[in-house]
Amino acid sequence: MRKIKVGLVQQSCTGHIEENLRKLHHNISVLAEHGAQLVILQELHNSLYFCQVESTENFNLAEPIPGPSTRFYGEIARQYGIVLVTSLFEKRAAGLYHNTAVVFEKDGSIAGKYRKMHIPDDPAYYEKFYFTPGDLGFHPIQTSVGKLGVQVCWDQWYPEGARLMALQGAELLIYPTAIGFESSDTPEEQNRQREAWVTVQRGHAVANGLPVIAVNRVGWEPDPSGQTNGIQFWGNSFVAGPQGELIAQAPTDREINLLVEVDMERSENVRRWWPFLRDRRIEEFGDLKRRFID
Repeated sequence: MRKIKVGLVQQSCTGHIEENLRKLHHNISVLAEHGAQLVILQELHNSLYFCQVESTENFNLAEPIPGPSTRFYGEIARQYGIVLVTSLFEKRAAGLYHNTAVVFEKDGSIAGKYRKMHIPDDPAYYEKFYFTPGDLGFHPIQTSVGKLGVQVCWDQWYPEGARLMALQGAELLIYPTAIGFESSDTPEEQNRQREAWVTVQRGHAVANGLPVIAVNRVGWEPDPSGQTNGIQFWGNSFVAGPQGELIAQAPTDREINLLVEVDMERSENVRRWWPFLRDRRIEEFGDLKRRFID
């Protein structure tokens, strides 16, 4: 039976990048020392979630890949002999930036990267100002622990990306995330939003017969403009099995390192019981390439 131990780092961030890096290093080391073979970090973990405002000064946070952060995280992956999934603000060229997940192999090398494809533009989530949509497609990344279908945050609401990863042999669907609520929402609305976020990703697990791992940030971050009351990131990082069953779930209000054992062979049996890939009517799906069917 093939099982792997997966570590999820759910933490809050400050405006001090070095402090965030020290805390991330510590949390990764704790998980690795307890046997984690794969460790996954949240979206844009090096800094505060800067997309609450549109400011050209924030482009100074971006860096090339490879660059300082890839050296930093590559060395951590090598030091602890883990596969590590990170989320970085990539400077591809002057005026051209991406929200990019970088996956490191156990020897510290870059196994692959994924550029966020779906870019939101909502109050407090002004990501279109910063990020160009990804152009690397939806392709899983081969690592020593398995084939990882890595996407980023807003991608998690779209079934097409999960399906394309599954069709290319992804063994895990992974989503580094930064999502929360604005404080003016009622508690009932906040709960509906969070439950919708969990439900849609459990649906990806069921539809594709694959485990899903979502790692979200936690804590309150102020709006520098003062136009809103900031974002309360809702944590709730989780691992779902290939039938959507919740294997582990983090709290909504505090930092935590989760260590979860994932059965990498269970998907085979689930797909035999529920052969969704067999029964897809692919010849009828052409209209999915249209924006809307009038």
